[in-house]
Parts: sequence; C-alpha cells; structure tokens
Amino acid sequence: MFTLFYVLLVSSSLGISDYNIIKTFQNSYQNVWKTFEAQTKAERDLFLNESFPPSFQWATSSESFKVEGGWLEGGKGETIWDRFGHDGLAFVNQTADRACDSYHKVDYDVYLLRGLHVNTYQFSISWARIFPSGHRGSQSENGPLYYDKLINALIESGVQPVVTLYHWDLPQTLQDYGGWTNASIAEAFKDYADFCFSRFGDRVKAWNTFSSPWVVSHAGYGTGEHPPGVKDYVVASYQATHNMLKSHAEAWHVYNDKYRKVQGGKVGIALNSDWAEPKDPSRPEDIEAADRYLQFMLGWFAHPIFVNGDYPPTLKTQIENKIKDCPLSEPARLPVFTAEESQRISGTADFLGLNHYTSRLINNSVGACTPGPQGVGDFQAHVDPSWSSTASDWIYSTPWGLRRLLNYISTEYLNVTKVPIYITGNGMPTEQSGETLNDIGRIEYMKSYINEALKAIFIDGVNVQRFTVQSLMDGFEGKQAYSQRFGLHHVNFEDADRPRSPKQSAYFYSQLIKRNGFGSHEEHTFKGSVMQHIRLPTALTPSEVPTSMRLG
Repeated sequence: MFTLFYVLLVSSSLGISDYNIIKTFQNSYQNVWKTFEAQTKAERDLFLNESFPPSFQWATSSESFKVEGGWLEGGKGETIWDRFGHDGLAFVNQTADRACDSYHKVDYDVYLLRGLHVNTYQFSISWARIFPSGHRGSQSENGPLYYDKLINALIESGVQPVVTLYHWDLPQTLQDYGGWTNASIAEAFKDYADFCFSRFGDRVKAWNTFSSPWVVSHAGYGTGEHPPGVKDYVVASYQATHNMLKSHAEAWHVYNDKYRKVQGGKVGIALNSDWAEPKDPSRPEDIEAADRYLQFMLGWFAHPIFVNGDYPPTLKTQIENKIKDCPLSEPARLPVFTAEESQRISGTADFLGLNHYTSRLINNSVGACTPGPQGVGDFQAHVDPSWSSTASDWIYSTPWGLRRLLNYISTEYLNVTKVPIYITGNGMPTEQSGETLNDIGRIEYMKSYINEALKAIFIDGVNVQRFTVQSLMDGFEGKQAYSQRFGLHHVNFEDADRPRSPKQSAYFYSQLIKRNGFGSHEEHTFKGSVMQHIRLPTALTPSEVPTSMRLG
C-alpha cells in the first residue's frame, strides 16, 4: 500500500522510542505523498462503485449551542457563545437563544433521524446545562433530564447515541477565571466528564471528549474570532491546547478506571484537520512545508495522544528556532509536559475522530517573527481557483484530500496504537439566501467525500468505521449565525415553531444508507425525493426566550 509498509511491519512490534527513531528515516507525509503524486486527475477522481462493510456506522450530528435554544431554561448557566451573541458579535446581532429550539423538540428531531435511517447520532452536551458554573457544586437538577430524554428516544428508535462532552460552549463562569488558559480547568472538566459517564454511560457507549479543539485554541485564544475573543497566539493559544490535552487525558482515565469494565464503551477525541498538498510538487521545501502544516494543525493534538505524550518534534523545533531567531519579539511559547503528564496523556484514545472539510495548497515561506501557525511554521496556505467554493470562505470541495488524509493518519498515528478512525464531521454550508431545499451542491459534495472514504477502506485498507454528515439541521453557525446553512434539513428561523423540512440531500443520504454505499453499479445520479417525510401532527411548543435580541 505504501513505500513505508515494510518499515511499519517492523515498527509495529517496537516501542514508542524505537518508532521515533524509525521516523527520523521515514516521513509519513512524504511516503503518503509519493503514493498519490503520480495519479492523474482522472485516476484521482475515478468513482468507486462498491459497498461499505456490513457493520459500517452512518451518522449525522448536531452541537448543543447551535441547536438547543432554551439558553436560560432548566437552570442552564451562561456560556461564552451566549455572551458572544448578546454582545452583538455574531452576524447581524443574531443569537443562539432559541436556535432550533431542540431543547423542546426531542421527539421532532428523533423523528427526522428515523427518516434518514442513520444508525448513529452524534450530539454534544452543554457543560453549563449540567453544571451552570462549570463546577460540580452547581449541578442542575433539570439539565440532565433533557439529555436523558434525548438518549432514551434515540435508543428506542434504534439509533446509537454518540456524545461529545465539549464542543466550544464553555460556561462563562469558567472563562471569567481564564477558561482553557487556567490549569485548574482540567479538574473541573474531569468532574464534568465523571458526572456524564455516571449519569448517561449505561446507555451511551461512544464519547468524544472534545470536538475540533484546534478551533478553540486557534480562533478562541489565537486570532480571537470566536469567543472568548482572546488574541494571543504567543502564549494563550498554546496554553489552551496544553490544558485541553490534560483535560482530555483526565476524562479518559476516569472512564478507564471507573466505568469501562461495567459500561463497555469507548472514549476518544474528534480532531479537525485539512489535507495539505504541496503547492509546487517539484520543490522538496514545499513538500516539507505541507508536512509542517499538518503537524501544526493535526499533530499539535494527535501526536501527544496517539504517539508519545508530547508535541510533534517538528512543531517543537520550529518554535525553538524562532525563539533563537527572534530575541526581541517572542513569536511563541510552547508549554512543556512533565514526564508524568506525558505518560498520562499518551495512548488516551479508543478511536481517532476526524472532522474534515477541505484542503490547502502549501508553500514554504519565511515567516520571520510573526506569531501564529503560518509565521512560526514558515508556510503559506492557498486554494486552487479551480476548486468548487461553498458559502464558507474556508471550505472548498476537495474530496480527494480526505483519502490522502486518512492514509496519512493511519501511518502517522495508528500504526502503533491500533484504534479505528471515525469520521466525526464532514459537510458544507450553503447561503441563507440561496436555494432552500434543492441543495444539489451539497449532494455532490457528500457523494464525493463519502466515496473517497470508501476508497480509503476498500483500496487502501484504512480502518474507517463511521461517517458523520454535518449536520442534521441548519443551526446557529457561530460568528456566521444563521447566514450559513449546514443542515440536511432546512429550519425556518422566522417561524417561532422552528419547522424543519428535508432538503434533497436528506433524501440522497437516506438512499445511500439503505444501499450501504455505492455497490449497485448504477450511475450514481440522484433521482430526487423518495423518502416519506411528513410534518409531525402534534404542535410542539417553542421555547420562551427572555431576550430582545434578533433571532432569525
């Protein structure tokens, strides 16, 4: 499969230190790149008409602050995204106060899932709905009841719940004390995870500790685009990652020590990553820069967990060199794990979750003393003008990148720790003002990306066991609020009842799941809606929203 294959066979029986020695002679990125660089465009884009394995998991997803609403109901505490919206920082002052009103629409949402025929639903718990202040002593009595109802409804419908403990909505009280830059947050997260495992673990058998933590460090504490709006890519961003990694490890150990034997579930982490392609494949320095891009994004989190409990050597070396070269302006300060901390972090995942949406072309550059990944990493990221764009200025459709990234992950991280890959997020947004239900562009995006995952499984032998389409319905998309729509179902945010309507992509996905892939050898042209989807007959009460902020 790879030119690296013989080395991997040898290294599989060796320890981590031996693995690191081997890696000095063999670079995972370069070997994966060599495997695919000779492909013509026609070979790269050739469609594979095969089925997925019989046990393959088909999923869709949602995130708490994007869909729940009920922002002060049931004793819920304020989150950083509540504060962000109320401060007027989202698109045209929109807020997540009501969002999709899923807090009151469990039956409705599970009804939509049954129509899709998914066997798995990934959702996140709002920390502030469980512990309003972020600490165990503030436990809400009513908050957990909502998740009990959702989990029970899923199981009754034959849908496996997959729970994410943290998808960006930190209790504001914790942020007031520094949030993820405060080392004491690891203990608070451990208590929160412990409660969730104890309360829901008899029914929930798959847990993500974090989803896309890179976005938290990058946009929340680096560029400041997301709440809490900290603009500090020298110290705070790296400190946030450091504490999230320690928090993840503590949660995994709590489950491993107290719950695994009885509950029999799995705990992992969902990491986001682009694929990086050298801008000029003939330049070795661009190939090396593409490798650095992945180490600064994916490796920042994956290397400590899946390799040896420490940051990637490439990242450490770049920062050390920059500090030497920039004596007058510190570009980055990377915290150091103690030997005990490294040992506690290494190997703390039962699977590797991957959130993947797009790719970038990378060239080598001299980043001088500029903070941030491009400056410290000495690379620049670009998009090819020929790539299909979406409503997001960072998501371009490059499905072939998924197959290459899955191969890279398999060789870089999973040849020692033999755990499966779950694709925990993949999707694209359309414009609010665009075609509401006839989302042909999303269908093409889904079909292409899902087929590339199939190639990685069927041709390359990568152990991918789940595909999650983001998302079940339109929601509050962070800074973009309701202006970008990721959903398989359209939500009318102008209607207080928040009715949902299936888009053409929902019908497509349902048919794909029924076939378990593309094995019919028919031409895969979507024929239009065939899934029966009717409006629920009972009225579902919208949430009461104690705010005058604009909602739709």
